[in-house]
Amino acid sequence: MGAAACLGARARPLSRPNPAVGCVIVRDGIVIARGWTQPGGRPHAEAHALAQLAPGGAAGATVYVTLEPCAHRSERGPACADVLAEVSPARVVIGMGDPDPRTSGKGITRLADAGIEVTVLDDAEARESLAGFLVREEHGRPHVTLKLAMSLDGCIARKDGESRWITSEIARGHVHARRAMHDAILVGGGTWRADAPRLDVRLPGLEERSPERIVMTRGPAPDGVRAIASPKEIHELSDVQYLYVEGGSQAASAFIEADLVDRIEIYRAPILIGDGLRALDDIGLDRLDHAHGRWRMVEQRQLGSDHFAAYQRV
Repeated sequence: MGAAACLGARARPLSRPNPAVGCVIVRDGIVIARGWTQPGGRPHAEAHALAQLAPGGAAGATVYVTLEPCAHRSERGPACADVLAEVSPARVVIGMGDPDPRTSGKGITRLADAGIEVTVLDDAEARESLAGFLVREEHGRPHVTLKLAMSLDGCIARKDGESRWITSEIARGHVHARRAMHDAILVGGGTWRADAPRLDVRLPGLEERSPERIVMTRGPAPDGVRAIASPKEIHELSDVQYLYVEGGSQAASAFIEADLVDRIEIYRAPILIGDGLRALDDIGLDRLDHAHGRWRMVEQRQLGSDHFAAYQRV
């Protein structure tokens, strides 16, 4: 299931509006096919994997899929539960049930009625790989990642606003890879006016994966950029599953105060700035004990001279 979840990550964010699902088909302990949701949402992960097999090739195998196979038919293709029922695997292992009422429980029932053994997990890796889809389904908004690049003493710029570059080229490359996994990227109006950031992906081969640009401002939207006036307006971004918030401090603080951040990614450079611009402004914290127990570290690594750490909301 962990391998299927990693495959699902390949679909992100191009699978939109569909979830980024991963699928692995195994026989006798050997992987015989792999699939993930294709750009635009079709083929689904199961169909992508099955297409790699000869007719009858899935009979008696075990299928691992991160999300319950869909049960609703559409003009774009058949229901995956029906497709799996027809090819007769011995077992289907599902990372989690589908919250979409069109499928929820129905895909599992259809497989069981076809005589297939079905195992449903509540797998943490599967859930994490589907985070954008799940937050959209459960809360009606995108999954929000807040990125902060700062000095050891928590500054994102000198007092005069100079901020290029706090982190190393290696860390900046990592940021571009993270941008490529998001539907949209947001900065505050002050950052947009002061820095005129490109907000694109400049890694060779991934340039076309640049996310849509959004500015949080009460003024008019710049040309070719979408504008929202406040964090709560992300609920209106119906075509966005993954939103990457890059700054500055006012935008970052506003999203944290509104309790709309699902993941924080911090790049910390081994430099000291002193009397500089802080990474965060007031976030509405009224008691120190309210700050504890809200975040847990889920990833950390060294990127050249810089340290990267990711925290997920509890």
